[in-house]
Amino acid sequence: MDCPSEENLIRMKLDGHETIIKLDFKIEDRELTVYHDESDQNILSSLDSLALDTELMKTEETDEKVESDSKLQSKLLWQVLVINFVFFVLEMTFGLVSISMGLVADSLDMLSDSFVYGLSLFAVGAVVAKKKRIAKFSGYVQILLALIGITEVFRRYFFEDDVPDYLTMIIVSVFALIANWLCLILLQKSKSEEAHMKASMIFTSNDIIINVGVILAGILVSVLSDRLPDLIIGSVVFVIVLRGAFRILKLAK
Repeated sequence: MDCPSEENLIRMKLDGHETIIKLDFKIEDRELTVYHDESDQNILSSLDSLALDTELMKTEETDEKVESDSKLQSKLLWQVLVINFVFFVLEMTFGLVSISMGLVADSLDMLSDSFVYGLSLFAVGAVVAKKKRIAKFSGYVQILLALIGITEVFRRYFFEDDVPDYLTMIIVSVFALIANWLCLILLQKSKSEEAHMKASMIFTSNDIIINVGVILAGILVSVLSDRLPDLIIGSVVFVIVLRGAFRILKLAK
């Protein structure tokens, strides 16, 4: 075992062992710790069929309370889903009130993330192929929302001339930045190499960059008294969204 693809093969092979509670991979050390309630030989027999030169190093009982991978992933995904959906509502509301394309764009990105995290919840405990299909669908959702957003930026540029409320942009984006940073910390706790969890972390990393951009745009709107910085950050947001979508599609191959 020396790469994530072999890890996925092992996860698929052991998926039928209902007594396995958790798999702890250390790829760099070529080690796998299996927390289970069945005979070692049953697990070894399954691993031997993969021809990965499996060797039992040691076995021991433990009183440690171990939370299963699926339960941990579900718990983390529910937490970030709620955070993202709440901020979708907040940013969309304040984006419309303040006439800020940056906030509206970020709110749609939050909505997309909420949708993706919901899809990822369906993937927890599923086989690798299903997880990759879900990650791929998530990528296509991001592309669709990005194209809608770019269209809206052009519409506002040619048909509207109102200057957004820069103070609202900055304050709401600061809170969104804190929320996304919290989401990233929560997702990193999973330490997962699986496609649906990696996709979730890509979305959240993009959000942090976007929040900083909207804050800077708000400052420029204040200094210049011009709507152009807001429209520019709106465009940049959707380019970042597109880039993240293609990364996820590549991951899902």
